Amino acid sequence: MSDMKPKVAFICVHNSCRSQIAEALGKHFASDVFESFSAGTELKDHINPDAVRLMKQLYGIDMEATQRSKLLEELPAIDVVVTMGCNVECPYLPCKRREDWGLDDLVLVYNYGHGKLNIL
Repeated sequence: MSDMKPKVAFICVHNSCRSQIAEALGKHFASDVFESFSAGTELKDHINPDAVRLMKQLYGIDMEATQRSKLLEELPAIDVVVTMGCNVECPYLPCKRREDWGLDDLVLVYNYGHGKLNIL
């Protein structure tokens, strides 16, 4: 059955901002290509409120309605693991491909006058 889409997991320490944004954008723009997941090695009690607000404003995505913070153990079998560059050594997660995007911790600032997302 070659109809099965690969499962991609975006991994960060707290699964509250970078990995949540990546999961949401993956679902929004590439759901026909792969299944998008995110998880962390530790949990925050909520998704970053600035990330939630900006994703709603910029893409009409309500991450609070469709996502929640999760631990690695809650993921299904994953084909591709993408770590966000959180300076954390992720526990072993079986996969066919692994890469690190090396993203700095985000401070999200939305420039209302120009309709742009600035990352500081």
